[in-house]
Amino acid sequence: MTVEVNEPALSIVQQRRAQLRPALEWLARRAEPVVITLGAILVGLALFSLFILAVGKSPADLFRFMYAGGFGSWFSIQNSLSRASPLLLTALCVALPARLGLVIIGGEGAVVLGGVAAAAITLPIIGLLSPIIVLVLMALAAMTIGGIWIGLAGFLRHYRGVNETISSLLLAYIAIALMNQFVEGPLRDPASLNKPSTKPLPHDYMLGNIPGMDVHWGLVIGIIACVFSWILLEMTSYGFAARIAGGNVRAAQIQGLPVGRLIAGFTAIAGSFAGLAGMIEVAAVQGSANASLAAGYGYTGILVAFLARHNPLAIIPVAILLGGIDASGGLIQRRMGLPDATVLVLQGTLFVVILFGETFYGRFKIFNPDLWKRSA
Repeated sequence: MTVEVNEPALSIVQQRRAQLRPALEWLARRAEPVVITLGAILVGLALFSLFILAVGKSPADLFRFMYAGGFGSWFSIQNSLSRASPLLLTALCVALPARLGLVIIGGEGAVVLGGVAAAAITLPIIGLLSPIIVLVLMALAAMTIGGIWIGLAGFLRHYRGVNETISSLLLAYIAIALMNQFVEGPLRDPASLNKPSTKPLPHDYMLGNIPGMDVHWGLVIGIIACVFSWILLEMTSYGFAARIAGGNVRAAQIQGLPVGRLIAGFTAIAGSFAGLAGMIEVAAVQGSANASLAAGYGYTGILVAFLARHNPLAIIPVAILLGGIDASGGLIQRRMGLPDATVLVLQGTLFVVILFGETFYGRFKIFNPDLWKRSA
């Protein structure tokens, strides 16, 4: 009698579980990167707090000044957004090749060479063409040089078996040396005495600010690049082929996919974004190409890409967060007597912890629906 009464109720419960299961599986799989990344960030902040305590300072004061310097006022927010602009593009230089299983860490080289190329192309055409055309030509020159530079690492990886991480890093050092050679040599402005640089851009040829904000248009360009990259990866056959090749190169080759062209193409696109970041630094911030181009944006972009799990859309908020941390360095130095490089210690700590957190993926049953017990 009891069985006959309970069977319909049990059947209803099972039906509801079956209906909810697809949604729970979707939520569990997408919650894993969020939870593990947030956990890694908290651990990284805890370790950094121990470092601050070791030097005799208060972690609470540090984080308070970090927030105030990055997001505590409208001026701070605008400063953070300006610093986030190049990070959006340099993070894409890491995120796009990562979908193919490549680890590119030499975006700094494409940034500096892109800036030099953008400055060099203006020398014979300033005054002859309109500012819009000059800016477009600067962007094309920077993207071409950046694409060739990082694309070379992809070419060496596929066709010669050279590790792309090492080659891209070495290419970055070569690029910085080339920048110094050009800026201090044939492209140097004779009027730049203390700090060698190229001839400065006239004000009319600079990349202006967004109306109503003290933030240059590079922020908008970076956001558009992130949206374009997401569409490329998630909504095109080109991106689908790249994901297949990144999962299993041998299987992609058996299916007839052009793995070599995918690697060369994606690394070239990634490099073009980093080169564009260099052009924006010249046209919107520096006004000329000089040693300030090697500001470390290419290396910070690595951390942004890993924090965002190589998702182009997630790169946008992460870049703004890292831009705010970077913008707070001056305030921390003035108020707490800590060196400006303190934020670099924080970034390095977060990067190491996030890399360590990669080992936890797939280890928690709650995030793996395939391990859940199925009811009878």
